[in-house]
Amino acid sequence: MPYRTYIDKETCIACGVCGATAPELFDYDDEGIAFAKRDNNSAEEIVPSQLEEELLDAEEGCPTESVKVIVKT
Repeated sequence: MPYRTYIDKETCIACGVCGATAPELFDYDDEGIAFAKRDNNSAEEIVPSQLEEELLDAEEGCPTESVKVIVKT
C-alpha cells in the first residue's frame, strides 16, 4: 500500500524516536525538530516500499503522534 508521510512540527518534542527508527525517512532541523527528509516534510513523495515497515514503526513509536502517515489511494 503506498504511503506518504510528514511530521507535525507543532507537536514534535524532538525525542529522536522517528530518526532512530527510520533514519532514511526522518531527520532533524537545527532545533532538533523532526521532518520527513525525502520531500522536505511536504508529504508529496511516496515512501519506498522497502521503508514502509520502518515508517509504520516510527508512527507507532512517536510519543506525541507527530509522525503522520497518509495512505495514497
